Amino acid sequence: MNKHYAGINMSTNNEPMTISEKIFSKAAGKTVKAGEFVLADIDRAMTHDITGPLAVEGFYEIMRDKEEKKVWDPSKIVILFDHQVPADSLNAAQNHIMLRKFAKEQGIINYDVYEGVCHQVMPEKGHVKPGDLVVGSDSHTCAYGSLGAFSTGIGSTDMAAVFASGKLWFKVPETIRFEVEGKLPEHVYSKDIILHLIGDVGAEGARYKAAEYAGSAIEALSMSERMTISNMAIEMGGKAGIIEADKTTEAYLKERIPDYEFDPYWKSDEGAECELHKYDISNLEPQVACPHNVDNVKPVTEVEGTKVDQIFVGSCTNGRFEDIEVVAKMMGDEPVAKDVRLLIIPASRTEYMKVLRAGYIEQFMEAGAMVESPCCGPCMGGSFGLLGDGEVGLATSNRNFKGREGSPQSFVYLSSPATAAASALTGEITDPRKI
Repeated sequence: MNKHYAGINMSTNNEPMTISEKIFSKAAGKTVKAGEFVLADIDRAMTHDITGPLAVEGFYEIMRDKEEKKVWDPSKIVILFDHQVPADSLNAAQNHIMLRKFAKEQGIINYDVYEGVCHQVMPEKGHVKPGDLVVGSDSHTCAYGSLGAFSTGIGSTDMAAVFASGKLWFKVPETIRFEVEGKLPEHVYSKDIILHLIGDVGAEGARYKAAEYAGSAIEALSMSERMTISNMAIEMGGKAGIIEADKTTEAYLKERIPDYEFDPYWKSDEGAECELHKYDISNLEPQVACPHNVDNVKPVTEVEGTKVDQIFVGSCTNGRFEDIEVVAKMMGDEPVAKDVRLLIIPASRTEYMKVLRAGYIEQFMEAGAMVESPCCGPCMGGSFGLLGDGEVGLATSNRNFKGREGSPQSFVYLSSPATAAASALTGEITDPRKI
C-alpha cells in the first residue's frame, strides 16, 4: 500500500516505517527515518499561562524587524490558562493580561481560565488528530499521543519560533515499543500499568525515543485510560507516547470533529525497527511511585501503612470523570479519614459538569473533601493545596520530585485513583483490593 502526502510517496510495503517516521515524513515533505534531522511543519501548537509569556516575548524579538508582526497561522495555535487560575498573584494576573492581549491581537483561540487543564482541553475540543505533529510548551504534551498523534513538549523559545514560522527542527526519534498483554485485575488501572513500565525501564529508559504502547491490554483501554498512559511517557524520558488510533479513537474524535474520517495508515508497519519490551499485566498489583522519583515504583503492599496528610485526585494524568467516579464509588458514604485533606480537581469544565451531574460533588463535600474548579492545582507546587515541611502527600498526578507539590521537605507518592480513594478512607496508603 502506498500513501501520498504533500506529493510524497511513502511506501509501507517495501520499507516498514514506525508511526513516528510516517508523521515526520508528512511533516518534512519527504520520506525520513529515525536518526535524521528534519525541519518539520507543525499541525498544532499550544501554550499556557506559565510558559506562554516568554514565548510571546520571544516571538516579538524574532519579528522585531518585520513590518507585520503576525503569527504564521492563528487557527493552529491554542492558548489557555490552567497552572495559576484564578490568578493567585499579581505576577500571574499580569501574565494573563499579556496573553489575552496577544491572543486578541493575533486572532488566536484563547480558552482563558474557563476550560481547564491544557492536556485535557486540547483533545476534548478536537484540536488533535491521528497523524498530526503537535507541540506544546509543557512537557506533558505527550498526552495527545493517545490519539495517534506525535505530540511533544518544547521550550518557550522554541515555541516563539513556531509562532513565527510554523516549523521546528527535530531529530526523528527511534521507537521503544511496549506490548502489553492480559486483562487488568480488579482495582488495577492504566495508571498502575504506566507506573509499572516506568519502574521497569527507569527514568531514562526511553530517552529521546517515541514510546509506543500496543497489545491487547492497551487496546482494551478507554480514551481516558489511554491518556493516562501517554501522559507519563516523559517520565521515562520519552519524546512522545503514542497509541495507534482504532475504533475507540474514532468514536472519541467523531464526537468532537464532525467531518473526521478515520485513516488506518497512521500506525507502525509490521517489521518496523524498534526496541521491543513485552509485558503481561494479568497479575499486576496496584503500583505506587515513592519519593522522590517517578521510577521508584513499588507494589502497594510494600508501602502500605504509610501515613498521609493530603490526597490529591486530579491533574492531566487522572482528573477525568472516569477517575473521579472510581474514587466516588470506592468511598461510598464513608467520610474522609480524620486529619487527612482530600482535594479533588476535575481536569476540565466538561469533566467537572459530568462529576456534578452524577452527584459526586455533593458526596465528596459531605464526606469532608474539597472540590475545586478545573486547574492544575497543587500538581506543580505553584498554586494552592501545597504540602508543608515534613508532610506526606499521595497524588494521582505525574511527578513526585522534591518540592513538586510544595515544600522540598515534603514527600509525594503517586498512585491510581483507586489507591488514592482507599487511602483517603484510612489515612494511610492502602491497597484498594482490601476495600
